[in-house]
Amino acid sequence: MEQHTVAIIGGGPGGYVTAIRLQQYGIDTVVFEKERLGGVCLNWGCIPTKALVKVADLFSELHHVEEFGLSIENPKYDYAKIYERKNQVVEKLVSGLEFVFKKRQIPVIKKAVKAFEKHGDSYLISTETSTIQASYVIIATGSKPKELPTFKIDGENILSSRDILRLQELPERLVVVGGGVIGCEFASIFAQLGVEIQIIEFLPQLISTEDEEISKRLAMALKKTGIKIHLNTAVESWKSANSELQISLSNGKEITTDKILLSVGRAPVFEIECKNFEINIEKDAITINNNFETSQPNLFAIGDVTAKMLLAHTASKQGLLTAEIIKNRIVGTESRIEELRYENIPRCTFTNPEIGSIGLTESQAKKQYDEILVGKFPFSANGKALGLGNVFGFVKTIADKKSNKILGMHIIGPQATELIAEGGIIIQSGMKLDEALKIVFAHPTLSEAVAESIEDLEKMSIHSM
Repeated sequence: MEQHTVAIIGGGPGGYVTAIRLQQYGIDTVVFEKERLGGVCLNWGCIPTKALVKVADLFSELHHVEEFGLSIENPKYDYAKIYERKNQVVEKLVSGLEFVFKKRQIPVIKKAVKAFEKHGDSYLISTETSTIQASYVIIATGSKPKELPTFKIDGENILSSRDILRLQELPERLVVVGGGVIGCEFASIFAQLGVEIQIIEFLPQLISTEDEEISKRLAMALKKTGIKIHLNTAVESWKSANSELQISLSNGKEITTDKILLSVGRAPVFEIECKNFEINIEKDAITINNNFETSQPNLFAIGDVTAKMLLAHTASKQGLLTAEIIKNRIVGTESRIEELRYENIPRCTFTNPEIGSIGLTESQAKKQYDEILVGKFPFSANGKALGLGNVFGFVKTIADKKSNKILGMHIIGPQATELIAEGGIIIQSGMKLDEALKIVFAHPTLSEAVAESIEDLEKMSIHSM
């Protein structure tokens, strides 16, 4: 029987990153991945959508070049070429990752794992055709799109986020059911490419996990692009008639469309039989402790299957820490891993305008602290943003008034998903206001808006009115 020290089930951004780190530590590791390395993120999620985001944003900018003294008449696009470029970007990354695994001699078993079995202090992992033995196992099986009772994904009329990336030509009309991160990103992309978009959201705000003020500003921006937004609204039923789809809403309205994108969240995926043992599962997610270990010793879980925070970089960070824990156990060194604080992991939404956030929202901070400070600075007063011709949005920073510790940062506007890295450094390092004020931000940059939002916590921002 083939034996390895560590077996990782799933080759997504949690599994593949962990495998590489373990190999760097000199620990024998095997990865089970039934499709291609990179998981949803590289193959059907983060990367292909970002390739489309670039095209959509660029096409939108072409319609405003006269503001810069340029002239382009009637810009057009060829979606077949856009589709091909998206695939090329994905292929370059995934094939590059496969080359890294080959170069590092990390074995990949391209089979689905069917069952686990405890075997003394180790585990037997079985596919349809073979079984391997490992001392440590890491489950990184990810998640899948959720469905609604009356809306089942069929890949033809009702599409998942994966299905919509397979479309080789765009529909004239698209209804997005679910106004979360995925739904809003696709709505923004396709609206900029001229598709008639409507978003149906059951909750009172888009992207409910974001700061309320940020969500309101996003809704304002999306409406300006022509997107119709239905908040506090449920979808009740749909039917196909005359090559069109008719949707009935809880507010009594009926809308007609060509395609429906169902984006109401994602559910953990764990479909492996545990033959002679059990692991604790709550709401379909594998429960883990602060060391990412399940209820069974040396059996770990990372990424979406734990439902801690369904982000690729969360899975990667969990995996890197798990690799360190396993290394320490093998060499007999005590692990001193600091608890991963999920609220302090950056969150990015690649709409136009972009959103970047970290830490507590204003409402969350008010609930947890007696008094808070809120500082804001608009991009309309930032020189670099004015030069870019992109001044929509602001930076918002939140701090505890008593301790002056910075609790959260929320950005909507140009390059927000890059700027939030600065908020990540400030908040993850536990900086207080006086420490953050020591940072010198370069001029002229968008990051100066971050600096001035921090200054505004004390109402000392230089360029605020």
